[in-house]
Amino acid sequence: MTELVSAQDLFKGRHFDQEIIVLCVRWYLTFKLSSRDLVQMMAERGVAVAHTTILRWVLRYVPEFEKRWNRYARPVGDSWRADETYIKVRGQWVYLYRAVDKQCRTVDFLLSMQRDMAAAKRFFSQAVSNNGSPRVITLDGYAASHRAVTKLKAAGTLPRRVQIRSCKYLNNIIEQDHRRIKQRIRPMLGFKRFETAAVTIRGLELAEKIKKNQFNLETLTRKPATAPALWAEVLAA
Repeated sequence: MTELVSAQDLFKGRHFDQEIIVLCVRWYLTFKLSSRDLVQMMAERGVAVAHTTILRWVLRYVPEFEKRWNRYARPVGDSWRADETYIKVRGQWVYLYRAVDKQCRTVDFLLSMQRDMAAAKRFFSQAVSNNGSPRVITLDGYAASHRAVTKLKAAGTLPRRVQIRSCKYLNNIIEQDHRRIKQRIRPMLGFKRFETAAVTIRGLELAEKIKKNQFNLETLTRKPATAPALWAEVLAA
């Protein structure tokens, strides 16, 4: 694992205090707010910040926050429900591959310019690398995903023992989970760049995983109950 810089060094040289930056990024990822909503909310607290500054904070700090939270990630289940949904970037559809386990815990996700077998292979390879092999994967009827799994089994990336099933009813859970992400994206008023969308979605998925209690923080010296304290503890650890 890449060595993490200290929280002090992470925010060194910033014009705004660490607490303000973390608050804005956390609220942007967690609640249905636009960056301009946050500008007004900060102004009521006597803090003048531009919406573009908030968006730059999101791009700069989401990967760092994600690395820190992932140290405490709980393992997911071995029954995966996988599907893809779509969002717009600069007026064009791009595809978000996602999987959850049967308890609706997020397994993994991948934003792709294409919806094809190559993208599905990348997604499943990444999911297995990050979480280990599942016992069963439930897919929809999209043929490219089934072919991707077959190719990965042939290559040894997925064990041949992994069961593949196609069941619309069982995949309702992932379709409902897609809606949470898309409802959060809607107030953001669209993405201008693919890279921006990819980083922002990483942040949204992190916020959802926190809500789903997918992190075990018992190893921290203190056990905070509030969201601000939780984020402060994870950053400081």
